[in-house]
Amino acid sequence: MSETRIPRDGEAGPVPFRSGRFFNIGSQWYFACREGIDRGPFSTRHMAELALCEYIENCRHVRRANGF
Repeated sequence: MSETRIPRDGEAGPVPFRSGRFFNIGSQWYFACREGIDRGPFSTRHMAELALCEYIENCRHVRRANGF
């Protein structure tokens, strides 16, 4: 199955390889962070997705608090 690779806003040149953020080991779900730390386990992918949204919002809050 081929996957359409679409550039993100502001990207120029060839689109780099991107892997999925969510993965499972056995019946437990995790998500990968840019910082190289996997978060989890979660009982369902949906729970991992909700936790990722919370994690991203927390990162945005920290960046705003630090003036970034």
